Amino acid sequence: MITNAYSVGIGPLLDVARRAGAKIMEIYARDFEIDYKEDESPLTEADKAGNEVIMEFLHAEHAGTPVISEENKQLDYSERCDWTTFWLVDPLDGTKEFIKKNGEFTVNIALVENGVPVIGVVYRPVTDTMYLGVVGEGAWRMEGSEEPVAIEGGPHYSEKEEIKVVASRSHLTPEVEVFVEELRAGGKTVEFLSAGSSLKICLVAEGEADVYPRFGPTMEWDTGAAHAVATAAGRKVLDAGTREALAYNKENLLNPFFIVE
Repeated sequence: MITNAYSVGIGPLLDVARRAGAKIMEIYARDFEIDYKEDESPLTEADKAGNEVIMEFLHAEHAGTPVISEENKQLDYSERCDWTTFWLVDPLDGTKEFIKKNGEFTVNIALVENGVPVIGVVYRPVTDTMYLGVVGEGAWRMEGSEEPVAIEGGPHYSEKEEIKVVASRSHLTPEVEVFVEELRAGGKTVEFLSAGSSLKICLVAEGEADVYPRFGPTMEWDTGAAHAVATAAGRKVLDAGTREALAYNKENLLNPFFIVE
């Protein structure tokens, strides 16, 4: 499944994530303008600048591999339905966090093969923290210039009595409230952890959290890179309804509700 993944140079991928992060941080350090897309989601010059850095790299180093990026014009499904391998990019995941200046935003780059994320890079510029997942090889976290540390998820949350759930304590959706109440009804103690952007999935991947129920809208580029990290760390990212792994390059790029466990 990941024959092509092994041929991708990981070092240059990490470098371009850092370069995109550096460009984003230049804008983060000053005043910036905020625009809004048709769906009323915010857009900043940092989103565009990060995308330019990544797209320039991918066009130069992987010219034969198509790209889906949040900040590119989206192609009709008829033009991409036969793609077996492609890059999935969110140059600035957590634009709202960026605007709030709370530091919880990330650069996300994934390689997807046959609908499955097989390589994922999630970079948090504010702390210079890098998550890397290569399915079949492992997952790692890197802090600055320190050596990579292998990460893996712990026991499934159903096997634990005290469960750390990634969710917003102050803005729980009704579906998450039901999920949590079912845990408590089963005698479990629930602790909440909060994080922005794809960092929520990474918390589960590295065992800092036990489960992340996402019962709200996300797009494929929001999850692809962290999905690869989670899978490589032994976790699963499952459609909350079908219990099948999230699929990518669907006709509609909107994700279903999902659970990371």
